[in-house]
Amino acid sequence: MSTMRTRKSPQQWHQILLVCLGIALAILTLVIPLVLIFFKAFAEGWQLLLSNLNQDYLRSALLLTVLTTVLTVPCNLVFGILLAWCVTHYHFRGRSLLLTLVDIPYATSPVVAGLCYLVLFGMESAVGQWFSARDIQIMFAWPGIVMVTIFVTTPYIARILIPLMQVQGSDEELAALSLGASGWYIFSRVTLPNIKWGLLYGVVLTSARAVGEFGAVSVVSGSIMNQTLTLPLLVEQLNNDYKTAAAFTAAALLACMAVITLILKTVMEWRLNRALRPAQH
Repeated sequence: MSTMRTRKSPQQWHQILLVCLGIALAILTLVIPLVLIFFKAFAEGWQLLLSNLNQDYLRSALLLTVLTTVLTVPCNLVFGILLAWCVTHYHFRGRSLLLTLVDIPYATSPVVAGLCYLVLFGMESAVGQWFSARDIQIMFAWPGIVMVTIFVTTPYIARILIPLMQVQGSDEELAALSLGASGWYIFSRVTLPNIKWGLLYGVVLTSARAVGEFGAVSVVSGSIMNQTLTLPLLVEQLNNDYKTAAAFTAAALLACMAVITLILKTVMEWRLNRALRPAQH
């Protein structure tokens, strides 16, 4: 029997007023700022917009942002799948502690996380000096940016997969195992198809978080123009330099990524809910 609560349309005046208030607040705080970003980016004409898009610093920031996201997502993908598999298929000592540790990035300020990485891998630490002696720069370079981005995005895929795999159970996997299927065959033909929409949903959320990360990256990047500025950092740098049009152009790029992510998130969320619905009955 389904335990989902039946939704009803607002009937009384205070219910309608509450819905209208929610819509008005959403438009005021979310939609209008987004529209203003694009309005400011296009305010001075297409020629200036294209000129700003062709700037070396903007291309460099966009490339670094994409590179960081491309390297971050696979790492979290592997970690999230392995962690979700372990905590949903095995009972062991320290399981609760492991689940708690996964939530550390949720509870830790990104700035604090960036500072911790700076202390650990900076030139004043033994680890940083070891890497420096081998001509490997971690902090104030792209490896440090990738590391802190991986840290802040660690929980997203795991926290989506764990409840999904718990709801679906392991009956199909046990049946395949009893028929002599190998571990890889069970994962690729049974487990993966069952979690694919949750997995894609987690990838979308991780990508969005990686693209927009500011706090931790600002600590470890050094904000070097054309080298370690991601798009969020570039927006702040251009705004501080009173290059308003260029700042809104970079912000518009981020906003476009946000809109695309929102569309993908909505689709993935819809498919994920459809995947969960049979298990809830």
